[in-house]
Amino acid sequence: MQFINGLLTWIGPWTWKHGRLPNVGTIMAVQRQKFRMRILLIPSIPTLSLVCGSILLALTFVSIMIGPLIDLRHFPNHSGPPPVPINLTQSDRSNLWASKFSEFYYGCSEPSRRFTSAVQDSHSKRYLTIAASGGLNQQRTGITDAVVVARMLNATLVVPKLDQKSFWKDKSNFGDIFDVDWFISFLSKDVVIVKELPEKFQKVVGRSHGMRVPRKCTQHCYENRVLPVLLKRHVVELTKFDYRLANKLDTDLQKLRCKVNYHALQFTNSISEMGQKLVDRMKKRSRRFLALHLRFEPDMLAFSGCYYGGGDKERRELGAIRKRWKTLHISSPDKERRHGKCPLTPQEVGLMLRALGFGSDLHLYVASGEVYGGEETLAPLKALFPNFYTKDTLASKEELEPFSSYSSRMAALDYIVCDQSDVFVTNNNGNMARMLAGRRRYFGHKPTIRPNAKKLNSLFLNRRNMTWDAFASRVRACQKGFMGEPNEVRPGRGEFHEYPFACICEHPDARERIEAILQHQSKSKSKNVGGLPTQNVEAHTEDESVVDDTDWLEKDEFDDNSQTQQRAGHEDYNPFIKTDEPELEEMLSD
Repeated sequence: MQFINGLLTWIGPWTWKHGRLPNVGTIMAVQRQKFRMRILLIPSIPTLSLVCGSILLALTFVSIMIGPLIDLRHFPNHSGPPPVPINLTQSDRSNLWASKFSEFYYGCSEPSRRFTSAVQDSHSKRYLTIAASGGLNQQRTGITDAVVVARMLNATLVVPKLDQKSFWKDKSNFGDIFDVDWFISFLSKDVVIVKELPEKFQKVVGRSHGMRVPRKCTQHCYENRVLPVLLKRHVVELTKFDYRLANKLDTDLQKLRCKVNYHALQFTNSISEMGQKLVDRMKKRSRRFLALHLRFEPDMLAFSGCYYGGGDKERRELGAIRKRWKTLHISSPDKERRHGKCPLTPQEVGLMLRALGFGSDLHLYVASGEVYGGEETLAPLKALFPNFYTKDTLASKEELEPFSSYSSRMAALDYIVCDQSDVFVTNNNGNMARMLAGRRRYFGHKPTIRPNAKKLNSLFLNRRNMTWDAFASRVRACQKGFMGEPNEVRPGRGEFHEYPFACICEHPDARERIEAILQHQSKSKSKNVGGLPTQNVEAHTEDESVVDDTDWLEKDEFDDNSQTQQRAGHEDYNPFIKTDEPELEEMLSD
Protein backbone atom coordinates (compact mmCIF):
# COMPACT_ATOMS: atom_id res chain seq x y z
CA MET A 1 0.00 0.00 0.00
CA GLN A 2 2.83 2.39 0.89
CA PHE A 3 4.57 1.57 -2.39
CA ILE A 4 1.38 2.36 -4.37
CA ASN A 5 0.94 5.73 -2.57
CA GLY A 6 4.58 6.58 -3.40
CA LEU A 7 3.97 5.85 -7.07
CA LEU A 8 0.88 8.05 -7.19
CA THR A 9 2.74 11.06 -5.74
CA TRP A 10 5.02 11.35 -8.83
CA ILE A 11 3.20 9.56 -11.70
CA GLY A 12 0.55 12.28 -11.97
CA PRO A 13 3.02 15.23 -12.34
CA TRP A 14 5.25 13.16 -14.72
CA THR A 15 2.30 12.35 -16.98
CA TRP A 16 1.24 16.03 -17.04
CA LYS A 17 4.79 17.07 -18.04
CA HIS A 18 5.48 14.40 -20.72
CA GLY A 19 2.00 13.87 -22.11
CA ARG A 20 2.02 10.07 -21.63
CA LEU A 21 2.18 7.39 -18.92
CA PRO A 22 5.68 6.19 -17.83
CA ASN A 23 6.78 2.69 -18.84
CA VAL A 24 7.95 -0.04 -16.41
CA GLY A 25 11.65 0.80 -16.87
CA THR A 26 11.11 4.43 -15.98
CA ILE A 27 9.14 3.52 -12.84
CA MET A 28 11.87 1.11 -11.61
CA ALA A 29 14.65 3.70 -12.24
CA VAL A 30 12.86 6.35 -10.17
CA GLN A 31 12.31 3.96 -7.26
CA ARG A 32 15.99 2.87 -7.24
CA GLN A 33 17.08 6.56 -7.11
CA LYS A 34 14.80 7.27 -4.09
CA PHE A 35 16.17 4.27 -2.23
CA ARG A 36 19.78 5.46 -2.67
CA MET A 37 18.86 8.94 -1.29
CA ARG A 38 17.36 7.39 1.87
CA ILE A 39 20.53 5.36 2.48
CA LEU A 40 22.67 8.52 2.21
CA LEU A 41 20.48 10.57 4.57
CA ILE A 42 20.21 8.05 7.44
CA PRO A 43 23.81 8.54 8.83
CA SER A 44 23.43 12.36 8.75
CA ILE A 45 20.32 12.51 11.00
CA PRO A 46 22.22 12.20 14.36
CA THR A 47 24.72 14.82 13.20
CA LEU A 48 21.96 17.31 12.30
CA SER A 49 20.21 16.70 15.63
CA LEU A 50 23.44 17.36 17.51
CA VAL A 51 24.07 20.63 15.65
CA CYS A 52 20.49 21.91 16.20
CA GLY A 53 20.60 21.00 19.89
CA SER A 54 23.90 22.84 20.35
CA ILE A 55 22.46 25.97 18.74
CA LEU A 56 19.37 25.88 20.99
CA LEU A 57 21.53 25.50 24.12
CA ALA A 58 23.71 28.43 23.05
CA LEU A 59 20.69 30.67 22.46
CA THR A 60 19.23 29.71 25.85
CA PHE A 61 22.51 30.57 27.61
CA VAL A 62 22.74 33.95 25.84
CA SER A 63 19.13 34.90 26.74
CA ILE A 64 19.73 34.06 30.39
CA MET A 65 22.93 36.12 30.51
CA ILE A 66 21.71 39.33 28.81
CA GLY A 67 18.01 39.23 29.71
CA PRO A 68 15.22 40.57 27.48
CA LEU A 69 16.14 43.37 25.11
CA ILE A 70 12.93 45.29 25.96
CA ASP A 71 11.16 45.24 29.29
CA LEU A 72 7.53 44.68 28.30
CA ARG A 73 6.29 45.31 31.83
CA HIS A 74 6.51 49.07 31.32
CA PHE A 75 6.03 49.30 27.58
CA PRO A 76 2.87 51.35 27.02
CA ASN A 77 1.72 49.53 23.89
CA HIS A 78 2.41 45.92 24.86
CA SER A 79 -0.30 43.40 24.19
CA GLY A 80 -2.36 41.70 26.79
CA PRO A 81 -4.58 44.23 28.59
CA PRO A 82 -8.07 43.03 29.42
CA PRO A 83 -10.48 43.72 26.58
CA VAL A 84 -12.17 47.11 27.03
CA PRO A 85 -15.96 47.05 26.58
CA ILE A 86 -16.74 48.80 23.29
CA ASN A 87 -20.34 49.66 24.07
CA LEU A 88 -19.70 51.36 27.44
CA THR A 89 -21.41 54.77 27.38
CA GLN A 90 -21.15 57.82 29.59
CA SER A 91 -24.47 57.04 31.25
CA ASP A 92 -23.05 53.94 32.93
CA ARG A 93 -21.57 56.05 35.78
CA SER A 94 -23.30 59.44 35.69
CA ASN A 95 -22.02 60.28 39.21
CA LEU A 96 -18.59 60.94 37.65
CA TRP A 97 -19.81 64.26 36.29
CA ALA A 98 -20.63 65.87 39.64
CA SER A 99 -20.05 65.44 43.35
CA LYS A 100 -23.12 64.72 45.40
CA PHE A 101 -21.61 66.76 48.25
CA SER A 102 -20.36 69.82 46.34
CA GLU A 103 -23.54 71.83 46.89
CA PHE A 104 -22.81 71.99 50.62
CA TYR A 105 -19.55 73.95 50.22
CA TYR A 106 -18.57 77.28 48.68
CA GLY A 107 -15.49 79.43 48.23
CA CYS A 108 -15.00 82.28 50.70
CA SER A 109 -12.08 84.74 50.68
CA GLU A 110 -13.40 87.72 52.61
CA PRO A 111 -11.12 88.51 55.57
CA SER A 112 -12.20 89.01 59.18
CA ARG A 113 -12.87 92.46 60.63
CA ARG A 114 -9.46 92.59 62.28
CA PHE A 115 -7.78 92.50 58.85
CA THR A 116 -7.31 96.24 58.36
CA SER A 117 -7.20 98.02 55.03
CA ALA A 118 -3.91 99.02 53.43
CA VAL A 119 -2.84 102.63 53.99
CA GLN A 120 -0.85 104.38 51.28
CA ASP A 121 1.33 106.52 53.61
CA SER A 122 2.67 103.55 55.61
CA HIS A 123 4.10 101.94 52.47
CA SER A 124 5.77 104.89 50.80
CA LYS A 125 9.28 104.03 52.04
CA ARG A 126 9.20 100.24 51.49
CA TYR A 127 9.14 98.68 48.05
CA LEU A 128 9.08 94.97 47.38
CA THR A 129 9.80 93.52 43.94
CA ILE A 130 9.86 89.86 42.99
CA ALA A 131 11.24 87.91 40.05
CA ALA A 132 8.92 84.97 39.37
CA SER A 133 10.31 81.63 38.21
CA GLY A 134 9.20 78.76 36.02
CA GLY A 135 6.25 78.31 33.69
CA LEU A 136 2.91 80.12 33.84
CA ASN A 137 1.42 78.26 36.79
CA GLN A 138 4.62 78.15 38.81
CA GLN A 139 4.85 81.91 38.35
CA ARG A 140 1.22 82.23 39.36
CA THR A 141 2.06 80.79 42.77
CA GLY A 142 4.89 83.33 43.11
CA ILE A 143 2.64 86.26 42.20
CA THR A 144 -0.01 85.12 44.67
CA ASP A 145 2.48 84.71 47.50
CA ALA A 146 4.22 88.02 46.68
CA VAL A 147 1.03 89.93 47.52
CA VAL A 148 0.83 88.16 50.89
CA VAL A 149 4.51 88.84 51.65
CA ALA A 150 4.05 92.54 50.82
CA ARG A 151 1.14 92.61 53.24
CA MET A 152 3.19 90.93 55.98
CA LEU A 153 6.06 93.41 55.51
CA ASN A 154 3.76 96.43 55.21
CA ALA A 155 5.40 97.22 51.88
CA THR A 156 4.31 98.52 48.49
CA LEU A 157 4.43 95.76 45.90
CA VAL A 158 5.76 96.46 42.42
CA VAL A 159 3.97 94.50 39.69
CA PRO A 160 5.96 91.22 39.53
CA LYS A 161 8.48 90.45 36.79
CA LEU A 162 7.83 87.27 34.85
CA ASP A 163 10.50 84.70 34.06
CA GLN A 164 11.91 85.39 30.61
CA LYS A 165 15.21 83.49 30.82
CA SER A 166 14.56 79.91 31.91
CA PHE A 167 13.56 76.83 29.94
CA TRP A 168 10.49 78.39 28.28
CA LYS A 169 12.22 81.60 27.04
CA ASP A 170 8.92 83.47 26.94
CA LYS A 171 9.37 87.24 26.63
CA SER A 172 5.88 88.07 27.91
CA ASN A 173 5.48 90.71 30.61
CA PHE A 174 2.86 90.67 33.37
CA GLY A 175 0.54 92.90 31.34
CA ASP A 176 0.76 90.60 28.30
CA ILE A 177 -0.92 87.78 30.24
CA PHE A 178 -2.83 89.33 33.14
CA ASP A 179 -5.08 92.40 33.38
CA VAL A 180 -2.68 94.60 35.35
CA ASP A 181 -5.17 97.42 36.06
CA TRP A 182 -7.72 94.99 37.48
CA PHE A 183 -4.98 93.35 39.56
CA ILE A 184 -4.02 96.67 41.15
CA SER A 185 -7.52 97.99 41.74
CA PHE A 186 -9.05 94.76 43.07
CA LEU A 187 -6.38 94.43 45.75
CA SER A 188 -6.18 98.14 46.63
CA LYS A 189 -7.77 97.64 50.05
CA ASP A 190 -5.32 94.88 50.96
CA VAL A 191 -1.96 95.88 49.47
CA VAL A 192 -0.73 98.94 47.63
CA ILE A 193 0.59 97.90 44.20
CA VAL A 194 2.42 100.09 41.67
CA LYS A 195 3.40 99.33 38.09
CA GLU A 196 7.00 100.54 38.44
CA LEU A 197 9.51 101.50 41.10
CA PRO A 198 10.21 105.17 41.71
CA GLU A 199 13.00 106.27 39.38
CA LYS A 200 15.57 106.70 42.15
CA PHE A 201 15.39 102.97 43.00
CA GLN A 202 15.29 101.50 39.48
CA LYS A 203 19.07 101.52 38.91
CA VAL A 204 20.03 99.73 42.10
CA VAL A 205 17.50 96.89 42.10
CA GLY A 206 19.00 93.64 40.86
CA ARG A 207 22.57 94.76 41.47
CA SER A 208 22.93 94.88 45.24
CA HIS A 209 19.41 94.70 46.62
CA GLY A 210 18.43 91.21 45.45
CA MET A 211 18.10 88.27 47.81
CA ARG A 212 16.62 84.80 47.86
CA VAL A 213 14.66 83.40 50.79
CA PRO A 214 14.40 79.67 51.63
CA ARG A 215 11.56 77.51 50.46
CA LYS A 216 8.44 77.72 52.62
CA CYS A 217 9.66 80.77 54.52
CA THR A 218 7.26 81.63 57.38
CA GLN A 219 6.09 85.08 58.43
CA HIS A 220 8.69 85.04 61.21
CA CYS A 221 11.30 84.10 58.59
CA TYR A 222 10.43 87.14 56.45
CA GLU A 223 10.38 89.48 59.42
CA ASN A 224 13.85 88.30 60.48
CA ARG A 225 15.52 88.00 57.06
CA VAL A 226 13.85 90.52 54.76
CA LEU A 227 12.37 93.26 56.91
CA PRO A 228 15.73 94.55 58.32
CA VAL A 229 17.09 94.87 54.77
CA LEU A 230 13.90 96.55 53.63
CA LEU A 231 14.02 99.10 56.46
CA LYS A 232 17.65 99.88 55.69
CA ARG A 233 17.58 100.02 51.87
CA HIS A 234 13.87 100.80 51.28
CA VAL A 235 13.70 98.35 48.38
CA VAL A 236 14.30 94.59 48.13
CA GLU A 237 14.03 92.27 45.17
CA LEU A 238 13.25 88.62 45.97
CA THR A 239 14.67 86.46 43.21
CA LYS A 240 13.52 83.07 41.92
CA PHE A 241 10.30 83.60 43.83
CA ASP A 242 8.30 80.38 43.63
CA TYR A 243 6.99 78.44 46.61
CA ARG A 244 8.95 80.72 48.95
CA LEU A 245 6.07 81.18 51.38
CA ALA A 246 5.05 78.73 54.10
CA ASN A 247 2.09 76.46 53.55
CA LYS A 248 0.53 77.34 56.92
CA LEU A 249 -0.29 80.98 57.66
CA ASP A 250 -2.81 83.03 59.60
CA THR A 251 -6.34 82.47 58.24
CA ASP A 252 -6.71 86.04 56.94
CA LEU A 253 -3.44 85.75 55.03
CA GLN A 254 -4.59 82.45 53.55
CA LYS A 255 -7.81 84.10 52.44
CA LEU A 256 -5.76 86.87 50.83
CA ARG A 257 -3.95 84.16 48.87
CA CYS A 258 -7.31 82.96 47.55
CA LYS A 259 -8.45 86.48 46.77
CA VAL A 260 -5.36 87.04 44.64
CA ASN A 261 -5.36 83.68 42.89
CA TYR A 262 -9.07 83.27 42.18
CA HIS A 263 -10.23 86.87 41.74
CA ALA A 264 -7.40 89.36 41.17
CA LEU A 265 -5.43 87.39 38.56
CA GLN A 266 -7.57 87.69 35.45
CA PHE A 267 -6.23 87.02 31.96
CA THR A 268 -6.13 89.80 29.38
CA ASN A 269 -9.17 90.23 27.12
CA SER A 270 -7.45 88.66 24.11
CA ILE A 271 -6.51 85.51 26.03
CA SER A 272 -9.90 85.26 27.77
CA GLU A 273 -11.83 85.65 24.51
CA MET A 274 -9.78 83.04 22.64
CA GLY A 275 -9.99 80.65 25.58
CA GLN A 276 -13.77 81.07 25.73
CA LYS A 277 -14.02 80.33 22.01
CA LEU A 278 -12.29 77.00 22.58
CA VAL A 279 -14.67 76.20 25.44
CA ASP A 280 -17.71 77.11 23.33
CA ARG A 281 -16.51 74.89 20.47
CA MET A 282 -16.13 71.95 22.85
CA LYS A 283 -19.62 72.60 24.24
CA LYS A 284 -21.09 72.63 20.72
CA ARG A 285 -19.70 69.16 20.12
CA SER A 286 -20.95 67.72 23.39
CA ARG A 287 -23.03 68.86 26.35
CA ARG A 288 -20.24 67.70 28.68
CA PHE A 289 -16.53 67.20 28.11
CA LEU A 290 -13.46 66.08 30.00
CA ALA A 291 -10.11 67.91 29.91
CA LEU A 292 -6.82 66.06 30.37
CA HIS A 293 -3.58 67.82 31.26
CA LEU A 294 -1.07 65.41 29.77
CA ARG A 295 2.54 65.78 30.89
CA PHE A 296 4.57 63.46 28.69
CA GLU A 297 7.24 65.69 27.18
CA PRO A 298 10.77 64.31 26.68
CA ASP A 299 12.20 66.75 29.24
CA MET A 300 9.61 65.75 31.81
CA LEU A 301 10.28 62.04 31.34
CA ALA A 302 14.04 62.55 31.43
CA PHE A 303 13.85 64.51 34.67
CA SER A 304 11.55 61.94 36.30
CA GLY A 305 14.12 59.16 35.79
CA CYS A 306 11.35 56.74 34.82
CA TYR A 307 11.48 54.06 32.13
CA TYR A 308 8.63 53.31 29.73
CA GLY A 309 9.89 50.23 27.89
CA GLY A 310 11.33 51.87 24.77
CA GLY A 311 14.56 49.90 24.99
CA ASP A 312 17.99 51.28 24.16
CA LYS A 313 16.52 54.05 22.00
CA GLU A 314 14.58 55.50 24.95
CA ARG A 315 17.52 55.14 27.35
CA ARG A 316 19.83 56.86 24.88
CA GLU A 317 17.49 59.76 24.06
CA LEU A 318 16.30 60.52 27.60
CA GLY A 319 19.79 59.95 28.99
CA ALA A 320 21.16 62.66 26.69
CA ILE A 321 18.52 65.10 27.92
CA ARG A 322 19.17 64.14 31.55
CA LYS A 323 22.77 65.34 31.25
CA ARG A 324 21.49 68.94 31.35
CA TRP A 325 21.13 68.65 35.11
CA LYS A 326 24.56 67.92 36.52
CA THR A 327 23.30 67.45 40.09
CA LEU A 328 20.30 65.30 39.17
CA HIS A 329 20.26 62.15 41.29
CA ILE A 330 19.72 59.03 39.18
CA SER A 331 17.69 56.43 41.04
CA SER A 332 16.18 53.10 40.04
CA PRO A 333 13.37 53.51 37.45
CA ASP A 334 11.50 50.58 39.02
CA LYS A 335 11.74 52.24 42.44
CA GLU A 336 10.42 55.53 41.05
CA ARG A 337 7.47 53.70 39.52
CA ARG A 338 6.72 51.75 42.71
CA HIS A 339 6.67 55.01 44.66
CA GLY A 340 4.17 56.56 42.25
CA LYS A 341 6.59 59.14 40.86
CA CYS A 342 6.19 58.25 37.18
CA PRO A 343 3.54 60.08 35.16
CA LEU A 344 0.95 57.77 33.64
CA THR A 345 1.31 57.03 29.93
CA PRO A 346 -1.51 58.20 27.60
CA GLN A 347 -2.68 54.57 27.33
CA GLU A 348 -2.72 54.17 31.12
CA VAL A 349 -4.75 57.36 31.50
CA GLY A 350 -7.22 56.04 28.93
CA LEU A 351 -7.56 52.69 30.70
CA MET A 352 -8.07 54.45 34.04
CA LEU A 353 -10.85 56.63 32.59
CA ARG A 354 -12.59 53.69 30.94
CA ALA A 355 -12.36 51.70 34.18
CA LEU A 356 -13.90 54.61 36.09
CA GLY A 357 -16.86 54.51 33.72
CA PHE A 358 -16.23 57.02 30.91
CA GLY A 359 -17.39 55.61 27.59
CA SER A 360 -15.92 55.77 24.11
CA ASP A 361 -18.38 58.57 23.25
CA LEU A 362 -16.58 60.88 25.69
CA HIS A 363 -15.39 64.18 24.21
CA LEU A 364 -11.80 64.65 25.38
CA TYR A 365 -9.78 67.89 25.32
CA VAL A 366 -6.04 67.30 25.76
CA ALA A 367 -3.73 70.06 26.99
CA SER A 368 -0.14 69.02 26.41
CA GLY A 369 3.21 69.99 25.05
CA GLU A 370 5.35 67.80 22.80
CA VAL A 371 4.45 64.18 23.58
CA TYR A 372 7.41 61.79 23.62
CA GLY A 373 6.84 59.28 20.84
CA GLY A 374 4.33 61.52 19.06
CA GLU A 375 1.29 59.98 17.42
CA GLU A 376 2.45 56.45 18.17
CA THR A 377 2.30 57.20 21.90
CA LEU A 378 -1.10 58.91 21.60
CA ALA A 379 -2.65 56.20 19.40
CA PRO A 380 -3.93 53.95 22.27
CA LEU A 381 -5.62 56.94 23.97
CA LYS A 382 -7.23 58.04 20.71
CA ALA A 383 -8.44 54.48 20.08
CA LEU A 384 -10.19 54.48 23.47
CA PHE A 385 -11.60 57.99 22.98
CA PRO A 386 -11.95 58.88 19.27
CA ASN A 387 -13.48 62.30 20.05
CA PHE A 388 -10.03 63.74 20.73
CA TYR A 389 -9.39 67.51 20.61
CA THR A 390 -6.64 70.04 21.26
CA LYS A 391 -6.51 73.80 20.83
CA ASP A 392 -4.81 73.16 17.47
CA THR A 393 -7.74 71.09 16.20
CA LEU A 394 -10.37 73.49 17.53
CA ALA A 395 -8.82 76.72 16.22
CA SER A 396 -7.10 77.76 13.01
CA LYS A 397 -3.46 78.76 12.76
CA GLU A 398 -4.55 82.32 12.14
CA GLU A 399 -6.58 82.40 15.36
CA LEU A 400 -3.68 81.01 17.41
CA GLU A 401 -0.98 83.09 15.73
CA PRO A 402 -0.99 85.90 18.37
CA PHE A 403 -0.33 83.28 21.08
CA SER A 404 1.66 80.47 19.41
CA SER A 405 5.09 82.07 19.89
CA TYR A 406 4.58 82.47 23.65
CA SER A 407 4.45 79.36 25.83
CA SER A 408 2.75 81.14 28.74
CA ARG A 409 -0.05 82.51 26.57
CA MET A 410 -0.66 79.09 25.02
CA ALA A 411 -0.68 77.60 28.53
CA ALA A 412 -3.24 80.24 29.54
CA LEU A 413 -5.60 79.05 26.78
CA ASP A 414 -5.32 75.46 28.04
CA TYR A 415 -5.86 76.71 31.60
CA ILE A 416 -9.18 78.32 30.62
CA VAL A 417 -10.49 75.22 28.84
CA CYS A 418 -9.41 72.88 31.64
CA ASP A 419 -10.94 75.18 34.25
CA GLN A 420 -14.33 75.19 32.50
CA SER A 421 -14.38 71.48 31.69
CA ASP A 422 -16.97 69.31 33.42
CA VAL A 423 -14.26 66.94 34.62
CA PHE A 424 -10.53 67.63 34.84
CA VAL A 425 -7.90 64.86 34.83
CA THR A 426 -4.14 64.91 35.08
CA ASN A 427 -1.53 62.20 34.52
CA ASN A 428 0.76 63.70 37.16
CA ASN A 429 0.48 66.28 39.91
CA GLY A 430 2.26 69.25 38.35
CA ASN A 431 1.83 72.97 38.93
CA MET A 432 -1.06 73.41 36.51
CA ALA A 433 -2.82 70.37 37.95
CA ARG A 434 -2.45 71.69 41.52
CA MET A 435 -3.49 75.23 40.69
CA LEU A 436 -6.56 74.06 38.79
CA ALA A 437 -7.47 71.55 41.50
CA GLY A 438 -7.54 74.33 44.08
CA ARG A 439 -9.52 76.63 41.81
CA ARG A 440 -12.08 73.96 40.98
CA ARG A 441 -12.52 73.22 44.69
CA TYR A 442 -13.04 76.90 45.39
CA PHE A 443 -15.64 77.32 42.63
CA GLY A 444 -17.95 74.43 43.50
CA HIS A 445 -15.80 71.32 43.81
CA LYS A 446 -16.03 70.40 40.14
CA PRO A 447 -14.73 66.84 39.64
CA THR A 448 -10.94 66.73 39.48
CA ILE A 449 -9.33 63.31 39.06
CA ARG A 450 -5.76 62.79 40.21
CA PRO A 451 -4.31 59.31 39.56
CA ASN A 452 -3.29 57.31 42.61
CA ALA A 453 -0.14 56.40 40.70
CA LYS A 454 1.43 54.27 43.40
CA LYS A 455 -1.50 51.85 43.55
CA LEU A 456 -2.43 52.02 39.88
CA ASN A 457 1.08 51.00 38.86
CA SER A 458 0.73 47.46 40.23
CA LEU A 459 -2.67 47.15 38.53
CA PHE A 460 -1.30 48.17 35.14
CA LEU A 461 1.56 45.69 35.46
CA ASN A 462 -0.79 42.81 36.31
CA ARG A 463 -3.86 43.68 34.25
CA ARG A 464 -3.27 40.75 31.86
CA ASN A 465 -3.99 38.40 34.75
CA MET A 466 -7.53 39.61 35.48
CA THR A 467 -10.82 40.19 33.70
CA TRP A 468 -11.87 43.67 32.66
CA ASP A 469 -14.56 43.81 35.36
CA ALA A 470 -12.05 42.89 38.07
CA PHE A 471 -9.55 45.42 36.73
CA ALA A 472 -12.16 48.21 36.58
CA SER A 473 -13.40 47.45 40.09
CA ARG A 474 -9.89 47.66 41.52
CA VAL A 475 -9.18 50.92 39.67
CA ARG A 476 -12.31 52.48 41.18
CA ALA A 477 -11.26 51.27 44.63
CA CYS A 478 -7.76 52.76 44.20
CA GLN A 479 -9.19 56.09 43.10
CA LYS A 480 -11.35 56.64 46.17
CA GLY A 481 -10.02 59.80 47.76
CA PHE A 482 -8.47 61.00 44.48
CA MET A 483 -11.61 62.24 42.69
CA GLY A 484 -11.82 65.83 43.95
CA GLU A 485 -14.53 65.31 46.57
CA PRO A 486 -14.80 67.78 49.47
CA ASN A 487 -12.50 67.06 52.41
CA GLU A 488 -10.59 64.24 50.74
CA VAL A 489 -7.58 65.49 52.68
CA ARG A 490 -7.32 66.52 56.31
CA PRO A 491 -7.33 70.34 56.61
CA GLY A 492 -3.80 71.68 56.83
CA ARG A 493 -2.30 68.78 54.87
CA GLY A 494 -1.16 69.10 51.29
CA GLU A 495 -0.01 72.18 49.39
CA PHE A 496 -2.28 75.16 49.98
CA HIS A 497 -2.70 76.13 46.32
CA GLU A 498 -4.13 72.65 45.71
CA TYR A 499 -6.11 72.40 48.96
CA PRO A 500 -7.21 75.95 49.95
CA PHE A 501 -9.05 74.81 53.09
CA ALA A 502 -9.11 78.23 54.74
CA CYS A 503 -11.17 79.46 51.77
CA ILE A 504 -13.73 76.63 51.64
CA CYS A 505 -16.78 77.33 53.76
CA GLU A 506 -19.59 74.99 54.73
CA HIS A 507 -23.30 75.74 54.57
CA PRO A 508 -24.94 75.79 58.05
CA ASP A 509 -27.05 72.66 57.50
CA ALA A 510 -24.43 70.78 55.50
CA ARG A 511 -23.60 68.14 58.10
CA GLU A 512 -27.21 67.12 58.73
CA ARG A 513 -27.99 66.87 55.02
CA ILE A 514 -24.83 64.90 54.24
CA GLU A 515 -25.49 62.45 57.07
CA ALA A 516 -28.98 61.90 55.65
CA ILE A 517 -27.49 61.13 52.22
CA LEU A 518 -25.01 58.69 53.74
CA GLN A 519 -27.74 56.88 55.69
CA HIS A 520 -29.87 56.55 52.57
CA GLN A 521 -26.85 55.32 50.65
CA SER A 522 -26.10 52.73 53.32
CA LYS A 523 -29.67 51.37 53.10
CA SER A 524 -29.41 51.19 49.31
CA LYS A 525 -26.16 49.26 49.50
CA SER A 526 -27.68 46.75 51.89
CA LYS A 527 -30.09 45.93 49.07
CA ASN A 528 -27.18 45.78 46.62
CA VAL A 529 -28.53 48.66 44.58
CA GLY A 530 -26.03 50.87 42.72
CA GLY A 531 -22.61 51.88 43.92
CA LEU A 532 -19.45 49.86 43.54
CA PRO A 533 -19.38 46.06 43.64
CA THR A 534 -20.00 44.66 47.11
CA GLN A 535 -16.83 42.57 47.35
CA ASN A 536 -14.45 43.56 50.13
CA VAL A 537 -11.36 45.52 49.14
CA GLU A 538 -8.70 45.38 51.78
CA ALA A 539 -7.94 48.79 53.29
CA HIS A 540 -4.44 49.91 52.47
CA THR A 541 -1.95 52.32 53.91
CA GLU A 542 -0.25 54.60 51.46
CA ASP A 543 2.77 56.83 51.72
CA GLU A 544 1.82 58.68 48.61
CA SER A 545 4.67 60.18 46.63
CA VAL A 546 3.62 62.70 44.03
CA VAL A 547 5.48 63.77 40.91
CA ASP A 548 5.51 67.50 41.43
CA ASP A 549 6.61 70.36 39.25
CA THR A 550 9.55 72.59 39.89
CA ASP A 551 12.01 74.61 37.93
CA TRP A 552 14.01 71.88 36.21
CA LEU A 553 17.16 73.95 36.55
CA GLU A 554 17.07 73.92 40.34
CA LYS A 555 15.68 70.93 42.21
CA ASP A 556 14.86 72.31 45.65
CA GLU A 557 13.12 70.20 48.26
CA PHE A 558 10.61 70.91 50.95
CA ASP A 559 11.61 70.31 54.54
CA ASP A 560 8.50 68.50 55.71
CA ASN A 561 8.41 64.71 55.80
CA SER A 562 5.81 62.70 53.97
CA GLN A 563 2.77 61.67 55.97
CA THR A 564 1.03 58.34 55.94
CA GLN A 565 -2.34 58.28 54.30
CA GLN A 566 -5.09 55.72 54.78
CA ARG A 567 -7.91 55.16 52.37
CA ALA A 568 -10.51 52.42 52.65
CA GLY A 569 -11.36 51.18 49.21
CA HIS A 570 -14.56 49.35 50.19
CA GLU A 571 -16.26 52.25 51.94
CA ASP A 572 -18.40 54.94 50.34
CA TYR A 573 -16.80 58.35 50.46
CA ASN A 574 -17.62 60.30 53.63
CA PRO A 575 -16.57 63.98 53.71
CA PHE A 576 -16.27 63.86 57.51
CA ILE A 577 -13.66 61.09 57.47
CA LYS A 578 -10.42 63.07 57.26
CA THR A 579 -7.55 61.41 55.45
CA ASP A 580 -3.97 62.58 55.43
CA GLU A 581 -2.23 64.04 52.44
CA PRO A 582 1.57 64.21 52.60
CA GLU A 583 3.36 67.51 52.25
CA LEU A 584 4.84 67.85 48.80
CA GLU A 585 8.53 67.13 48.79
CA GLU A 586 9.85 68.57 45.57
CA MET A 587 8.72 70.73 42.69
CA LEU A 588 9.08 70.14 38.93
CA SER A 589 8.03 72.52 36.13
CA ASP A 590 4.67 73.42 34.53
